[in-house]
Amino acid sequence: MRPDQSAGTGEARAMSTSRGPSVRQRRLAAELRRLRERRGLTGDEVAERLTWSTAKVSRIENARTGAKIGDVRRLLDLYEIDGARHEDLISLALDAGQRGWWEDYRDLPSSLADFIALESEATATREWGSTVFPGLLQTESYARNVIAGWSSLATLPPQELERRLDVRMRRRELLDGPLELSAVLDEAVLQRRIGDQKVMREQLEHLCLMTERPNVTVQILPLGIAHAVLAESFILLEFSPVHDITFPDIVHTESLTISHFADEAVTYMYRLAYSTLAGQALDAAESRRRIAEAKDAW
Repeated sequence: MRPDQSAGTGEARAMSTSRGPSVRQRRLAAELRRLRERRGLTGDEVAERLTWSTAKVSRIENARTGAKIGDVRRLLDLYEIDGARHEDLISLALDAGQRGWWEDYRDLPSSLADFIALESEATATREWGSTVFPGLLQTESYARNVIAGWSSLATLPPQELERRLDVRMRRRELLDGPLELSAVLDEAVLQRRIGDQKVMREQLEHLCLMTERPNVTVQILPLGIAHAVLAESFILLEFSPVHDITFPDIVHTESLTISHFADEAVTYMYRLAYSTLAGQALDAAESRRRIAEAKDAW
């Protein structure tokens, strides 16, 4: 693992800027593979009938390359898919070809770009924050101090720091849409000084305002209780079916390195961890009062 960046903490320089497949591309690839298998065809047989290379079939089915609309149409014809299902998959292929706003930031580390692509298509996110406030709930001043602290480890130039900050602020726009954010925060996060007192007061006031939104729930885990789960910060992304095609939950862990996990057993473990933390935390109303008290203390 190499130092990269964290969705809620900071971003550091990475050598690679390659882009991984979007959720839409992965959904399409998985469905095309399922349709081939349902027809009882091998990748070699598909390649032979369409006069393609076997490698091309494999790249499309593993989302290692974007599927062109013409190629998708040929595959659907071969698999005898017509009617509404055909139109749904063509619509998905068209959506999969759209560029994300983050791709305009060509210097983004690949792992950060991959995470933003996943986050942008999630229906819900459940987050445990043990160090800093969630990235989607950070003010510009707070985020600047967090990112600046990480840039000292990775010698991030000032211009790139500003671009990382811009990306962080643009990510917050997800909460203006249908995304549901549920977060459990260690009470220590309210007391951990990032920047000066003005930065902390502004951050806590912003957090209070955000908790009034119907799609945002924040719970505080008090320091004074016996903690049943000790875990580093993590984010669990959940996805609703699109054109009846499901996509697995993704766990994103945060530390000096960054990781994504889609394994069902791993995501289930993190879901249990989140449920335990949320069960021990204060309810939303009491948490809001605790946040207001912390703001006044700064």
